[in-house]
Amino acid sequence: MLEKKMECKLKSAVKNMGGIAFKFTAPGINGVPDRLVLLPHGKIAFIELKAPGRKMRPLQVRRKRQLERLGFLVYCIDSAEQIGGVLDEIQSL
Repeated sequence: MLEKKMECKLKSAVKNMGGIAFKFTAPGINGVPDRLVLLPHGKIAFIELKAPGRKMRPLQVRRKRQLERLGFLVYCIDSAEQIGGVLDEIQSL
């Protein structure tokens, strides 16, 4: 499945949970995750979407670790089947 289709599925699933999946950009800073997911009750996480079997680039891994050190949840999703589980995990924390 193309990354773009997974992005649409993620946005739809987040919306169905009553949340928002903002496209995340940080001008002048490379390697940031694709989406900032905001769920009800103050649940927040960053999500990087990849085509099946694709891995994060080294800079993306560094940004992921940087955000995690600050206490944020950061996920990398490379299949549509992962979306529900990731969103459930975010919601449960």
